[in-house]
Amino acid sequence: MLLVSTYSQSKAQFGFDNMVELTGVVMSADSLRYLPYVTVNIPSKRNGTTTTEKGVFTLIAEKGDTLEFSSVGYRKKKYVIPMYLTSSRYSIIQLMSQDTFYLAATIIRPRISKEEFDRDFKTRDIPDDQLEIARKNTEYQTMRMLAAILPRDGRENQHVYQNMQAQKNYWAGQQPPMTIFSPLAWMEFFKAWKRGDYKRKR
Repeated sequence: MLLVSTYSQSKAQFGFDNMVELTGVVMSADSLRYLPYVTVNIPSKRNGTTTTEKGVFTLIAEKGDTLEFSSVGYRKKKYVIPMYLTSSRYSIIQLMSQDTFYLAATIIRPRISKEEFDRDFKTRDIPDDQLEIARKNTEYQTMRMLAAILPRDGRENQHVYQNMQAQKNYWAGQQPPMTIFSPLAWMEFFKAWKRGDYKRKR
């Protein structure tokens, strides 16, 4: 880290004596190459900037602030602005070292054709245990049990509520009919009675 004072200000004005205008250049440590688009951040204040294509940045900070430099492929660096600075403008040169990291392997395969998909789908050997699980999960009794115990979602609750409101509004201002006086209900009753639905099983 190289710290260079550009000029001194002997007198503090308006109580901003702790403010510092920091201008710097970020370079690679091995080749001294300018590093563009490096993030220069002050974590404690959520304030920061990025370097230009030439690796240059300008940032307003306070004495004692910690600067954090980060860039993809390089190790993070931190720099604390000294409290003993006497000037309001300073320049720095920040060097960053390359960081080696490994990514998980990605295997790219060509998409199969329709003929290959049809062949694999028909000839694939599915274990019996998976077929048994699928069969049990789609049984009629299982579906009825799940429908009875699972709570309704928001869409189902809204549908039930709207049906109730529509039924209520349909008979607004009059007495709703009783099903005991419905001819259709009596017709269904006689049909069931003739079929023997109400006979006691022995």
